[in-house]
Amino acid sequence: MSCRGDSDDDSCSKRRVVYVFSPEYIDTCDSLSKVPNRASMVHSLIEAYGLLKYMSIVKPGVATIEEMAKFHTDSYLEHLHKISQDGDNDDPQSVDYGLGYDCPVVEGIFDYAAAVGGATLTGAQCLLDKKCEVAINWAGGWHHAKKDEASGFCYVNDAVLGILKLREKYERVLYVDVDLHHGDGVEDAFSFTSKVMTVSLHKFSPGFFPGTGDLTDTGLGKGRWYAINVPLEDGIKDDRYYQVFTSVMQEVRAQFNPEAVVMQLGADTMAGDPMCSFNMTPVGVGKCLQYVLQWQLPTLLLGGGGYNLANTARCWTYLTAAVLGKTLSSEIPDHEFFTEYGPDYSLEISPSCRPDRNDTKHLDQVIGTIKGNLKNVV
Repeated sequence: MSCRGDSDDDSCSKRRVVYVFSPEYIDTCDSLSKVPNRASMVHSLIEAYGLLKYMSIVKPGVATIEEMAKFHTDSYLEHLHKISQDGDNDDPQSVDYGLGYDCPVVEGIFDYAAAVGGATLTGAQCLLDKKCEVAINWAGGWHHAKKDEASGFCYVNDAVLGILKLREKYERVLYVDVDLHHGDGVEDAFSFTSKVMTVSLHKFSPGFFPGTGDLTDTGLGKGRWYAINVPLEDGIKDDRYYQVFTSVMQEVRAQFNPEAVVMQLGADTMAGDPMCSFNMTPVGVGKCLQYVLQWQLPTLLLGGGGYNLANTARCWTYLTAAVLGKTLSSEIPDHEFFTEYGPDYSLEISPSCRPDRNDTKHLDQVIGTIKGNLKNVV
């Protein structure tokens, strides 16, 4: 069920897709300081390419404290609520909850967290209700938040909430994370269970955030061998990344046999991202996404990182089209943010002239170790 090549591949045009969206939700997400207006840029480009008509647009609910407390502690949520009301940055307790430096306290931050959490829960519920095969929340994917701590611009771990929702019906849920950064909050949340397998491909290098996700981190207790980490070096490009991804995912599917998938598609791996680490394009990530979609399992797609805002919109628009089996014109259509796409006004992202620091022999060893570890999954 690959949707590449043919512009309206049959299996893809039959795929029912829910797109979680409302103007209020986008406004709330736009106000998040780290990625100003990113949610609007992404949505506007998807709309400008005429993709909305192929999806069911579902208005997101707002997560209640009870819903967020399925993962987060009451004390963390109560504190977030308290400081959010007046944007109080001086509360001495805040530092204990990871609030401050990386996760600044701004007025309304609790409402933002509840909006993102609610949107991912809405997508998961649509999958449970069989309204679609794929649900998309590009403004979600905040994978660093811990149960009692904000981290790395993430105040609520919507990915964890989405997985827990899917677990109400599905025995085994697979989480796949292709953001540049390790999906530490999601791995931690499920490190002791064999019901959720987490797979993260990420940059792993001394001093690079969050510093976790080594090959030897494989889960704990009953969850041992159910956390898969694929540490990578700078400069990796589409072909090699896809080769590593498919080698690992083929084995993951064979051994774990998931019933549903949550995939985090952070776009900070793209060439041109200020993180200046990987050298990917939307085509490479799109091939990885197609590999997972061909399993034909209920799949929840989330965003994540992506700090070159135009490239992030390019990437997620391309991926939306890939899910739908549509081919897009290279020329960015005229729309509200058109001027952000200069100087070429093209959908494509070209790789940079940077060396790939990944040694083939070393990567083969990494894949070999992971395959060996997966043999322990029962």
